[in-house]
Amino acid sequence: MKICIYLEFYHFLGGIFYKKTGTGLLSSYKNQKEILRLLEIEFTEKWDDSCDILQVNTPWLKSLWLIKKAKRLGKKIIIFSHVTVEDFRQVFRFNNLIAPLIKKYLTYVYSLADLVFCPSEYTKSLLTAYGLSPEKLVVRSNGVDLKLFFKDEQKRATYRTQYHCDGLVIGTVGLVIPRKGINTFLELAKEFPQHQFIWFGKIYSRLLVKPLPKNLPGNVKFTGYVDDVNAAFNAIDIFIFPSYEENQGMVILEAAAVGLPILVRDLPVYQGWLKHGVNCLKAKNNDEFKICLNSLINDQNLRDKLSQGAKILAQKESIEVLNKQLFLIYQRLLT
Repeated sequence: MKICIYLEFYHFLGGIFYKKTGTGLLSSYKNQKEILRLLEIEFTEKWDDSCDILQVNTPWLKSLWLIKKAKRLGKKIIIFSHVTVEDFRQVFRFNNLIAPLIKKYLTYVYSLADLVFCPSEYTKSLLTAYGLSPEKLVVRSNGVDLKLFFKDEQKRATYRTQYHCDGLVIGTVGLVIPRKGINTFLELAKEFPQHQFIWFGKIYSRLLVKPLPKNLPGNVKFTGYVDDVNAAFNAIDIFIFPSYEENQGMVILEAAAVGLPILVRDLPVYQGWLKHGVNCLKAKNNDEFKICLNSLINDQNLRDKLSQGAKILAQKESIEVLNKQLFLIYQRLLT
């Protein structure tokens, strides 16, 4: 068995499109490669006619060309549904304008696959609504690599010193775009001025996204891209993720692996695996976010309880657990 694992633009111009972005897509791609290594399955990141399976991550135009070529050669096609029109429309300024076209395009490309891996039941429901056959939609978590994300006191000390963190710090990790809930993050910072709020993640040009307010609360810091994401998680004491739309939210699993108490927006995508009061707290609006965050700040026992629940979740979603399932999927696909 040999697999071509393909991420469009990953090697283009030295990887300029993926360097210093820190997206869940890139984390998933790295996890896929590590899983194949663990399974001892031969793989390449560039097309090779000897491959049995083409595994595509972003099905844009070059990927579409490669998919059609692979199909002509009788190869099996797997596509990861990292992108849906629901999350696409809320990234860059112009995305809303082309969203209807993107929906048609994604529906067409996903329909060409033998299997489409959906990171959640929610994503599967969206693609089913697009008209895709449920038989080819396989729910499969992107997982988390516990060798990369773990509690590390040394990294914690380094990043807390570097970013001048003191006391109980509330923070998040991810791209600084409106969809990730910047408004809620800033509202919470204003409500709790005695605590530091820090956001680790790439900040895009104002030409692409709505810029941050000129006058940020004094207790807020946006760091921009950071090289060591595990150190970023370790610098935080309470992880908040007020995103409005996700297909899974890999940073949640990464925060869970570090053992952080987690506060998220109550979204359909989290149903079934994120459980309020067990491995996270969920809030529907800013008022509920304030109530939940106040509870986390003032209740050490609650933080400890959610921390333990988060670690259990991360263990269940580790790539070491998921790789056995994937091997069986590959075998069935090729028989």
